[in-house]
Amino acid sequence: MNRPPRARTVQVRLLATTDLHMNLCGWDYYADRDEPAIGLTRTARLIAQARSEAEEAGALSLLFDNGDSLQGTPMGDLATRLDPGEPHPLMAAFRRLQYDAIGLGNHDFNFGLPSLARALSHAPCPVICSNVDWVSADDMGCVPHAILRRETRHGALSIGVLSVLPPQTVVWDKDLLAKHVQVREMVDAARELVPRLRAAGCDLVVALAHSGIGAANEHPMQENAIRPLAALPGIDAIIAGHTHQRFPGPVFEGLKDVDPVNGTIHGTPVVMAATAGTCLGMIDLRLEQDADGQGWTVIGSTTQLRCIGNGDITTAEDPELRRVLEPAHQATRGEMNRHVGHLDRPMHSYFSLFAPDDGLALVAAAQAHAVRNALADTDYADLPVLSAVAPGKFGARNGPHYYSDVPAGPISLRHIADLHVFPNELRAVVVTGAVLREWLEMPASLFHKITPGADGADLVDPLVPGYNFDVIHGITYELDLTQPARFAPNGAVRNENARRVAQVRLDGVEIEDNDRFVVAINSYRANGGGNVQALKSAEQIALPPRRITDILRDYVVAKGSDPIEHAPAPWRFAPARDASVAVLTGPGARAHLHSLGDLRVSEAGLDGSGFLRLILTL
Repeated sequence: MNRPPRARTVQVRLLATTDLHMNLCGWDYYADRDEPAIGLTRTARLIAQARSEAEEAGALSLLFDNGDSLQGTPMGDLATRLDPGEPHPLMAAFRRLQYDAIGLGNHDFNFGLPSLARALSHAPCPVICSNVDWVSADDMGCVPHAILRRETRHGALSIGVLSVLPPQTVVWDKDLLAKHVQVREMVDAARELVPRLRAAGCDLVVALAHSGIGAANEHPMQENAIRPLAALPGIDAIIAGHTHQRFPGPVFEGLKDVDPVNGTIHGTPVVMAATAGTCLGMIDLRLEQDADGQGWTVIGSTTQLRCIGNGDITTAEDPELRRVLEPAHQATRGEMNRHVGHLDRPMHSYFSLFAPDDGLALVAAAQAHAVRNALADTDYADLPVLSAVAPGKFGARNGPHYYSDVPAGPISLRHIADLHVFPNELRAVVVTGAVLREWLEMPASLFHKITPGADGADLVDPLVPGYNFDVIHGITYELDLTQPARFAPNGAVRNENARRVAQVRLDGVEIEDNDRFVVAINSYRANGGGNVQALKSAEQIALPPRRITDILRDYVVAKGSDPIEHAPAPWRFAPARDASVAVLTGPGARAHLHSLGDLRVSEAGLDGSGFLRLILTL
């Protein structure tokens, strides 16, 4: 009896890093100490282990990165000043680890196109930008897609790779990218490209999507588009990112068409490996050869995360990769340890989301001081100057150790960088009292509604990023959390008649709708980051381009003294009768609980992720 020939199968293992943010070594450059929970030098051990397993099983393995890797630590800032011929440390690391392809994220554009071009000129593999159009700039060395041909035990396999990033990229870095770059919708770009990759003979199509798992339906200017991307026919696997979350993971339980246990969305395997090299994403695909022997079809998949320090593998660094990175590592440490000044009190961000923050006040004062000087001989000189700042390090998805913590005494550049971690530039806007009130309603959406008598209700809504919690210094105001939030995180009005912001005053006097102010602000917010609709009507004042980190450094070096630094705390919660709320912060907060003054607070232990849980009485 003739039996049909057994179908040929091959296994492909896709490995992925996401949102490295220049955490190449396992080191905290702000505290100048070893950090065993992060770093590509540690993820490298996971990569080596996963590759070894694939080789033993006769499987093909490929390694990808999907963006936001060039910016995020002081090493990234220092690398922008390298000589053009000197390899960027990130690209040196990618070369050492033999990456197969990399995509870009929005933060990779933060330093401007010339800096990006220099970094990518040393890329050891294809750099893919499928929804980026270079209007009046070179293509930075990027390609719209790549087709990788790899040998298996049953012949060659063609793997098509595309890469997309949020269209908001050109908004957030408008001053650097306007007129040079256009970014199309992610789903549109993928929908157009996938059939072309299939027609070119690709057996497998992988999407590097610098995007989170957001709304189910496709919509314009979609920032987190993994769900509609996964519904497109022809994509076999997706590497997600951008939101620093973990997938598979329980946080996504209850979403339609999302399987947070098996790691699929609409049946398509998806992985998102958190941030800072804490995890390695892994998708195993099983392919069967078509009956005509001319192609392959995916017949099964498994998705998993392997994370350092979770029992998967030792957290020791890979010695060879560390050797490659050692010059950049030591240069960064040397630069960051340069003395710049003195602080008379400690500054930290453990309480930024629920109490006044001295570190934010210092940044606000430095911004205001620079704006006052810039406008001294202009028509704006007589307007009151306010200063808007938001936390940069507030734990959340980055973990319980991601907080600023600067001691009193001599301080170095690393402490300045710790107080303002983003490469934003200073901007100034003119707003009315009415716009100011509407603006403040947006950051007030950070909090859940609190019912009088609530016992330990969660205070902070995790769906609202802490870096959008603007605190406006130079005025005082109250937040009444017994009222619902007026805005949704995307800026849409959620409750038309809701008002949480009350008693908005300047020097104790209630602000009128027609009063006018100059507000110092960062470029991210001025360009539309955070979806503050009220700011769309604000008049922008042209200022010389300067990074806020440099402005803060100069203010500290000169021992500057702006009125805002010594003004009353800008905001407080309005009382909520017999209500207590729960907040999470880093365990390092224990050393500073005494500074909370009259705020009634008690400890409730550490949670499963290592955060310190505090109970506040409103």
